[in-house]
Amino acid sequence: MPKLKSVCVYCGSSNDVKPAYIQLAKDLGRALAEKDLRLVYGGGGVGLMGACARAVHEAGGEVLGIMPKFLLQKERIFEDVEHVIVDDMHTRKQMMFDESDAFIVLPGGIGTLEEAVEMLSWARLGLHAKPMAFLDEDGFWAPFFELMNHIIDGKFTPEEFRATLVHENTPEAAIAALKDRLVTLSS
Repeated sequence: MPKLKSVCVYCGSSNDVKPAYIQLAKDLGRALAEKDLRLVYGGGGVGLMGACARAVHEAGGEVLGIMPKFLLQKERIFEDVEHVIVDDMHTRKQMMFDESDAFIVLPGGIGTLEEAVEMLSWARLGLHAKPMAFLDEDGFWAPFFELMNHIIDGKFTPEEFRATLVHENTPEAAIAALKDRLVTLSS
C-alpha cells in the first residue's frame, strides 16, 4: 500500500493577501512537519509559499523547493532549505509532481489555479492517481467547486470525478483526506 511521504503544496506568492491566508499556510507547514511529511513546493520565500516553507523548516521538517531561473528575483528563493533551480516552468511542475505523493492547494491566484487544474486534468486522463485536497477556512475555493459541479452536471466530466474533489478547512483534515484517498485509490 502506498504511503504518504511528500506533499506538494500549491499556493500564492503574494505578501499582499489577507493575514489569515498567511496564517493558514503556516499552520499547514507545522502540520506537515508534525506528521513527518516532506513539503515539496515552488521554492519561493514570499507569500503563502514562504510562510508554509518557513513553518515546516522551523518545526524541523523536510522541505524541497523547486524554482525556475526566471522567477529567482520575483519569488526570492528560500535559501534555508534544500532547493533545485530548473530552466523553466514545465520542468518545475514535472519535478514537483515526480517528488510528491499528493497535493494540497491553498488559496492563490492564476498560477495556483493552473497548477491544480493541470493535476486534476492529468488525473482525469488517467495519468496519475495522486490525491489532491483544496484547503481554506473561509470558502475561498467554493466558487471553484461550484464550477466543477456545473461541469460534472453538464456531463463534461463523469460523475465519479466528484470523489477526487476534496475541500477541507483545516490542515489536519486535508492531510487526513489525502491519506484516506491514497488508501482508496490503491485498493
